[in-house]
Amino acid sequence: MKIAVTSYGKDLTSEVDRSFGRAKWFVVIDVETGTSEAYSNEQNVNAAQGAGIQAARNVADLGVDAVVTGNVGPKAFRALTAASVKMYIVDKNIKTVGKAFMEWKDGNLEEVTQATVESHWV
Repeated sequence: MKIAVTSYGKDLTSEVDRSFGRAKWFVVIDVETGTSEAYSNEQNVNAAQGAGIQAARNVADLGVDAVVTGNVGPKAFRALTAASVKMYIVDKNIKTVGKAFMEWKDGNLEEVTQATVESHWV
């Protein structure tokens, strides 16, 4: 199983990015091995539109089973749901990718059942 955490940087010590579609990086963690790899989301950071949908496609193409982020817009939510990718929200008290991963692993994060922000949220 793999999860992606939205991030401002490339590793587990990086700060969690609160945006899904316009996150700077996705840190993908293999739950079984504990290894992680960062993937740039640069093409969507300044996109005029469609950032959430494209980011969702990119994450799904990485074989991710779940996303951990601060917010998910309606288009990204629909695209991730269609790809059978679960979404979990971290609150502002969780600062790093590693902490977000541990909170998810311990079952402390709420699974998203609808978009958490309106469209075009940056």
